Amino acid sequence: MSRRTSGNTAARIVVVVADIAAVILGLWILMSLLDANQSNDLVSFVQDSAGWLAGWSHDLFTMDTEWLRTVLNYGLPAVVYLLIGHAVAGRFRRV
Repeated sequence: MSRRTSGNTAARIVVVVADIAAVILGLWILMSLLDANQSNDLVSFVQDSAGWLAGWSHDLFTMDTEWLRTVLNYGLPAVVYLLIGHAVAGRFRRV
């Protein structure tokens, strides 16, 4: 495998991981806004995963409005994961 191909593979892996993290966070925002049943296994899994992914930004914003707090506290990490993941992947592609 050439060095160019391995760089593209690494970049692809980084992008997929960043995109999956952002999708999980976005899915939790959607489920929270739609008031999903938290006793459901899928909803519980997404909530736990999103809580872990957004742990570093937990309660960064403390708005009185619950929906706005959820969007900001989980949306910011989603954007950060996308930006950093795609930037790192771009560096891998150039190597």
